[in-house]
Amino acid sequence: ATIANIRLMDPNVLPATFRQLQQIKPYYTFPDSLDVDRYMIDGVKRDVIVAVRELNIAGNPSRNWINDHLVYTHGFGFVAAFGNTRDADGKPSFAVGDLPPTKGLGEFQPRIYFGENVPDYSIIGGVKTDSPVEFDYPDDASSNGQKNYTYRGTGGVPVGSLVNKIVFALKYQEQKLLLSSLINKDSKILFERNPRERVAKVAPWLTLDGDPYPALIDGKVLWIIDGYTTSAGYPYAKQISLSSATSDALTANSSAITAQGNQSINYIRNSVKATVDAYDGTVTLYQWDEKDPVLATWSKAFPGTVTPKSKISKDLMAHIRYPEDMFRVQREILSAYHVKTAAAFYGGQDFWRVPRDPSTFGANASAQPPYYLTLQMPGEAKPEFAMTTPFVPRGGRENLSAFAVVNSDSGPNYGKITVLQLPRSTNVAGPSQVASNFEAKPEVANSLSLLRQGGSDVVLGNLLTLPVGGGLLYVQPVYVRATSNSAAYPLLQKVLVSFGDQIGYDDTLKGALDQVFGGNSGTTSTTGGSTPTTGTTNNSLASALASAKQALSDGQAALAKGDFAAYGRAQDRLKSAIASAIAAQTKK
Repeated sequence: ATIANIRLMDPNVLPATFRQLQQIKPYYTFPDSLDVDRYMIDGVKRDVIVAVRELNIAGNPSRNWINDHLVYTHGFGFVAAFGNTRDADGKPSFAVGDLPPTKGLGEFQPRIYFGENVPDYSIIGGVKTDSPVEFDYPDDASSNGQKNYTYRGTGGVPVGSLVNKIVFALKYQEQKLLLSSLINKDSKILFERNPRERVAKVAPWLTLDGDPYPALIDGKVLWIIDGYTTSAGYPYAKQISLSSATSDALTANSSAITAQGNQSINYIRNSVKATVDAYDGTVTLYQWDEKDPVLATWSKAFPGTVTPKSKISKDLMAHIRYPEDMFRVQREILSAYHVKTAAAFYGGQDFWRVPRDPSTFGANASAQPPYYLTLQMPGEAKPEFAMTTPFVPRGGRENLSAFAVVNSDSGPNYGKITVLQLPRSTNVAGPSQVASNFEAKPEVANSLSLLRQGGSDVVLGNLLTLPVGGGLLYVQPVYVRATSNSAAYPLLQKVLVSFGDQIGYDDTLKGALDQVFGGNSGTTSTTGGSTPTTGTTNNSLASALASAKQALSDGQAALAKGDFAAYGRAQDRLKSAIASAIAAQTKK
């Protein structure tokens, strides 16, 4: 189940691809980092990379006050690409895209008046006429090449009266607000349009997660923002810097992520899930942690501000995620406080740290960010949407110490953190070592060297760590981008896989896994290839595969029981069985 859901599309690599394939016009844009969510598509829950097509005033070739504030007022559309599928050229496969939007995820209101990249103010609405002023979206079928629109939502403040015109003219130091004939008695002005900032205005007592994400909820585009209650006064609890604990390659390199402020805390709870309607700006604060006394106190101080958890719709509940900054704080604490004895804690020899990000995005300069993906943990009955992070020892060594997963599907296991701690006697490569092993393999090194020549560059995607059977599988997508063309964008061309001592490198995930598992990875090509071969055409191969299967099963059972000695023995048997299977496959 984990292998079938491996996410090859990297949300930190795809922004350039989204811009070239889905931006459509220069006055639209996408953020520097995209988001990962999951949707039911044709009865199957799929990981998807999502973003909204926002307005980019700076890209409009005809800049003036009227165009900036009365004509170009909103973005248009929601774009979603499958996380584990590409086309034959390496481009992502889109579930929703284009203008007007395709309906792969159903009907929805596509206009984005409230977002992360909107003008400071827009004047919208007004008297409905046969000649609407607002640009809606380009349309070749129309005589003027575009569709226009008049806003009909509830958002905005009336600006038609002389008094209100004067107030806003003074606020924005703009006399055209008083003089423009396009502003009439029914016009309204939109401001405070950034979702995170909008929630902060409504609930300044919340600390907000740095990464709001869009979702299609009940026919609307809603921004979802996690809110925390925090304190520095909890008795007998360790103080940490929120800024330091949540800093990693994503917060350091992406303008789409808001880094946390430099405040000390020793209490944090994800007490609120906030939503902002991208069309009318409605802010709703939903109670999430029903036992948080801090939230209960704020709710008494501002009655009616927070909506009960029971009011969260089924559709919204399906898109709730475990918050990134919360998990970053927890992994910082877990790196030391997993130690169970005072002597070991005092010595600090078993402390962990988050490894540096070996992807091109992270460039080994900052900690690896946590990753969202669907996987099945040992002992669990089915795959779940989760967030993952690896750990390596503190002190410079790069071998893997542990692997942590937090369940991100709203349900009974939501927020459950599972830690797979490796035996100290077992030397399993960590992310940086695996990345080095990839480049050290002659076949891989030669191929990457060729791909980096002739006006092209290689972009290494997120290096995912995944529990598979009784071991840990590493998967890294390899993108190629032309350097001589300003309109070029990364295309997924290769996949790197590591399991134990085996490395796979192929055009497809299936091919790379088959190299590692001797032609029996149990997956199909992400480009719609044929059913994988079973590799059971001779007795030697069948025996080796049976041994590998049993070793995988034994290792999974050992991890579920916490029997790491048995896990180590199963790993040794698995490596031997894989080697035998590869040898048998070669003789075919």
